[in-house]
Amino acid sequence: MSRYATAGWGAGNGDDSAPGGPGFAGMIESLRLLHDRITGAAPPPELLKEMTRAFEDLAVELGLYAVSEREQITGHRIDLPGRGQALVPVFTVDESDDEHVRGSVRFGRYYLGGNGAAHGGAIPLVFDEMLGRLANAGGRPISRTAYLRVDYRSITPLDRDLRAEAWFDREEGRKRFLRGAIFDGETRCAEAEGLFVALNPGQP
Repeated sequence: MSRYATAGWGAGNGDDSAPGGPGFAGMIESLRLLHDRITGAAPPPELLKEMTRAFEDLAVELGLYAVSEREQITGHRIDLPGRGQALVPVFTVDESDDEHVRGSVRFGRYYLGGNGAAHGGAIPLVFDEMLGRLANAGGRPISRTAYLRVDYRSITPLDRDLRAEAWFDREEGRKRFLRGAIFDGETRCAEAEGLFVALNPGQP
């Protein structure tokens, strides 16, 4: 298991004792698959009606279990990739410490922008997750994103394992500067620079 996972960054199916247990992790993975299949399909009207009814029924049932933000599972499962959010592409970690993390990311069909390339708006999601989590690693006080600049160097392809890494650049008081990059082989697809500012006591 990587240090990334033991530090609470998330890997695999997570902690069975965490809220939602292993069933929550499986549900999120199924949702990711459903996103990809819906994006890549042209279903007939009859199936669309059936799916709409099923989604509406699930929405009503889930509404019975609505909780506050602090009590919800999604976004709080730090033992899972993306903290259990289906919105963010899964970042699989190969190695890490408190100053650097390296792994792979794959953009599925759900993130299609056009012509086999990932949507430009999906790429900052990965950088904000990687840089933001690294900014708060090592027992550092919680920080929030102040700015995130992304430069697109080439097409970011879908359905391929891409190398992704982030590193701590420098720290100035409450300001933490980090950088990251995504590669397709030796081709640099995108790079990012982010500023994260540590919260003051009591600051939300």
